Amino acid sequence: MLDIKFLRENPEIVKQNIKNKFQDSKLPLVDEVIALDAERRRVISEADELRGSRNKFSKMIGALMGQGKREEAEEMKKKVTENAAKLAEDEKLEAELDEKIKKIMMIIPNIIDPSVPIGKDDSENVEIQKYGDPVVPDFEIPYHTDIMERFAGIDLDSARRVAGNGFYYLMGDIARLHSAVISYARDFMIERGFTYCIPPFMIRSDVVTGVMSFAEMEAMMYKIEGEDLYLIGTSEHSMIGKFIDQIIPEAELPYTLTSYSPCFRKEKGAHGIEERGVYRIHQFEKQEMIVVCKPEESMIWYDKLWQNTVDLFRSMDIPVRTLECCSGDLADLKVKSCDVEAWSPRQQKYFEVGSCSNLGDAQARRLKIRVAGENGKYLAHTLNNTVVAPPRMLIAFLENNLNADGSINIPVALRPYMGGKAKLIPCK
Repeated sequence: MLDIKFLRENPEIVKQNIKNKFQDSKLPLVDEVIALDAERRRVISEADELRGSRNKFSKMIGALMGQGKREEAEEMKKKVTENAAKLAEDEKLEAELDEKIKKIMMIIPNIIDPSVPIGKDDSENVEIQKYGDPVVPDFEIPYHTDIMERFAGIDLDSARRVAGNGFYYLMGDIARLHSAVISYARDFMIERGFTYCIPPFMIRSDVVTGVMSFAEMEAMMYKIEGEDLYLIGTSEHSMIGKFIDQIIPEAELPYTLTSYSPCFRKEKGAHGIEERGVYRIHQFEKQEMIVVCKPEESMIWYDKLWQNTVDLFRSMDIPVRTLECCSGDLADLKVKSCDVEAWSPRQQKYFEVGSCSNLGDAQARRLKIRVAGENGKYLAHTLNNTVVAPPRMLIAFLENNLNADGSINIPVALRPYMGGKAKLIPCK
């Protein structure tokens, strides 16, 4: 969410930013919020004058009563009553204007970083760099669920009977591999100086609206019926919410956290054959990284965060690339974002396995996350990035470590988490 003062003083910058994000339908909102803000400031000024008059009249009434001028004092009391009624009207109007302005400001997109490429959608994202050599083996690679079935490692039919589409049972070596990857990712981030956390898996609505846009909320979040609670779509939601309405001593920054959680997402709509199986599902687990820092350090941390994901995947022999998200592909709160994509030998292309985002002070402004510095208070910057999100990551792992005989190689880094096994042998 933007600073209302910034919007008031820089309306053309805000409008151009909206155009850069190809959201022209939002352009009238800028002038609308400026008009509402002007009316709000007029009402506040009038209310302040009324409060001053009220105090003045009260003193006059006391003086008149002391002088025995009761009739004049009674007339003055009538003015105080009229004053109070008008003040109550202004205070109500101010609250109404505050709410209208807030609703509009919540849907005006954040100012993107100048380095972000301008483009309409994800088809115009820009490749930054590749890491590792993508290989296409001389044998056919089955679809990922077919690979898992050879290890008796997945049961989608039972999951459909129990919970419907978009759920799964993982079993045996595949389930163990899933947990091994999560545990390895946890320790990988701890070794890089991040503090491990397990957050609440449900959050209140004020946290939801603080960490994401209304459009994202509607598309992603599951609401708990009868409660002011939502299931989290990622641990970033509750981890950033941890700092709601807090004043953080500057000396404590940065906070570098890595959190584990299950994630729950609606994932509405049809997504095609390549996204069946366990690619796009309603429930999965994820290791996340979150940073709360000084504004001047956020771009430094942004580069560190996506590099962590690249390093993790490369340690498991999976080729990856980084992709800069263009303006039209950025969620409204994001200043800058990039995706980490893993190589799929079966599809002979890369696919998304993680996303790194710098949100500037947008979440901090909504959640009132402030920093107490030497020169006063200011808003923190927040960032998040996927460390690893199986089972989607398992697709890349299985395809890139599959042998012609159907066995799966276990990279050295992961073997301690797999009981020392160097290879998984199919049972079918």
